Amino acid sequence: MTTFNKFKLATVILLVGTVGCTKLNETYKTTVPGDQAAQALGASGTALLLSAAYNDIPTPFVNQDRVFSLEENSTDESLVPTRGGDWDDNGVWRVVHNHTWNADHDQILQVYNLLNKMNFDATNVLGFNPSKEQTAEARFLRAFACYYIFDLYNQFPVRNPGDNLLNAPKVYFADSAVNWLISEFTAALPDLSATNTMTQANPDACRIMLMRCYLNKGAWLHRAAPTFADADMQQVITLGAAVMGNSKYKYMSNYFGNFNFNNGQSTEGIFAYPSASGVATNNPGVQARWMMTFHYNEYDGQAPNAGWNGFSTIGDFYSTFSTTGQPAITFSRADTVLDTRLGARTTSDSVCFVNSGIRPGFLVGQQYDQSGVALKDRKKNPLAFVPTIAPTMIEQGSNLEVTGIRVAKYVPDFSDPSGKWYSSNAGNWLMLIRYPEAPLMVAEAKLRLTAPDAAGALTLVNDLRTARGAAPVASLPLVNAANVDDPNTLLAERGREFYWESLRRTDLIRFGVFNVLWQYKPSDDPKYLIYPVPNQALAVNPNLKQNPGY
Repeated sequence: MTTFNKFKLATVILLVGTVGCTKLNETYKTTVPGDQAAQALGASGTALLLSAAYNDIPTPFVNQDRVFSLEENSTDESLVPTRGGDWDDNGVWRVVHNHTWNADHDQILQVYNLLNKMNFDATNVLGFNPSKEQTAEARFLRAFACYYIFDLYNQFPVRNPGDNLLNAPKVYFADSAVNWLISEFTAALPDLSATNTMTQANPDACRIMLMRCYLNKGAWLHRAAPTFADADMQQVITLGAAVMGNSKYKYMSNYFGNFNFNNGQSTEGIFAYPSASGVATNNPGVQARWMMTFHYNEYDGQAPNAGWNGFSTIGDFYSTFSTTGQPAITFSRADTVLDTRLGARTTSDSVCFVNSGIRPGFLVGQQYDQSGVALKDRKKNPLAFVPTIAPTMIEQGSNLEVTGIRVAKYVPDFSDPSGKWYSSNAGNWLMLIRYPEAPLMVAEAKLRLTAPDAAGALTLVNDLRTARGAAPVASLPLVNAANVDDPNTLLAERGREFYWESLRRTDLIRFGVFNVLWQYKPSDDPKYLIYPVPNQALAVNPNLKQNPGY
């Protein structure tokens, strides 16, 4: 019998050295018993297996067409207009934003495979005599992958050490899935070292994931009409207090310092995947986060390569940065006075830039080079981004290159004066969990209690707003069910803080407005609250079940 504890040793070594493979149905012809394989690998071999699981993180989470697309392009925060012949790709981007995808969508398949590879590789560590700390880290990584699989597909497979590899893995659904996630994170928590850095599984990262689980529990189980039990909200508050009690976390004085080439020094970082300027990596690279949105001509001495001119945000989402009592949105750099998270300052920020015209944040209006000279598009028209996008998301007019507000959440790596790391081998770390999640989730839990603590929630929100240069608000309801982009809600505050960090879809579902219509999404169906299980996955695992409507 071929079990999880019998491995072809060459396969084990291959899993360590090749992190991009997503095929999960290998045929094992020759096996070595697990204890012999573990002995052959030794302690360093187990560490290599754990490293392989960590190295599974960037491919699904960095690239623009993976988790980011499913979690952001499906929302009011992001869309990818077709511009002439660019960014059409047979409509794969448009169907994600307007909720018309099906079970054969390639992004849905690739994300499922990549997250399950991480699930598999983390489980693999558990079969090779890991230490207590290694076990905790592997369980955290496995649960981290399964959290996203469940959030997206409403089910996930798990194969434990000792399971027969010839049998399809067990699949968790509904209550059993939520309980498994909570139990795994809870079991890992006490054995995660408090000395682990943000690039390793650590106690506060585990607490944040538990907070996410308790906060989303009723939304996962009742996606069309989320519920919130007081006991779950109290868990969020208690876990959040532990994170907020850690004195090492402080709001950054420069918001975009969380996303620049030196963001490994961020005092908000809790869990991140590291990079180093000029060091090649076996993953797509975080530079995709700015290349995907910048215009073809949006380059200068420090940005020597053209962008891809794709990803944008919608005007209604941009307008959420103007809250009650503040000046109206002008769709210009002047809007930065409303909230530093808008970015796009007219003067260079020495923390992020050396000599470039490119600014972080929302890019709207005329763009400039490092000398202040106005840029032009490829047709010699002013390179001035406008908020209006064609209703069909198919641009064909003379201004097709400049439609849509661009978003530079990650600041290009300008650490080299010649811009070597602008389009490859950037040093920005990928931020997966940041400290502001803790106070904002606690604030939400306080508002969702049967006896809400509105004052306590408002204090937490206004502390954050003050740190971001935004005026305090007098009140903050959870959501406006009729207007997803009402600026005066907690949902809007989460959008202002976490835009383009792959949290928006989950937020919209939990706040009950994912099926509300917004710009460029003329209709919707409740089935799109969950992605379909890819047809290829159904074909190889009979324990999986296709989600309703697909």
